Amino acid sequence: MLKSIQKRKNNLRAQRKARVRGKIFGTAEKPRLTVYKSNKHFYAQVVDDANGHTLASVDGKKLGLKSNREDVKKVAEAFGKDLASKNIDTVLFDRNGYLYHGVVASFADALREAGIKF
Repeated sequence: MLKSIQKRKNNLRAQRKARVRGKIFGTAEKPRLTVYKSNKHFYAQVVDDANGHTLASVDGKKLGLKSNREDVKKVAEAFGKDLASKNIDTVLFDRNGYLYHGVVASFADALREAGIKF
């Protein structure tokens, strides 16, 4: 891919990310769930922005799972159990500039099925 095209794509994602982050702020009662996806792996974490602490996280790489729809559902299942053990049942979803479809949407749907509300 040409460098100019990749630079534009990165700039557009940064603009989407800033637009979303300007609207949501996580607290201890309702923390922010942010996701990151690379070409190979999927990561998510729950952050309390008021105190600047990460409350819980999940790493698809450590679970040995790829960044595809089926594996992301397994990541969401594991993350849902972790959040339930820490008494977190409601979060604010931060898609981190990614479009809400494909891997991000299947992660969100599987997390809702695990009992997390957003």
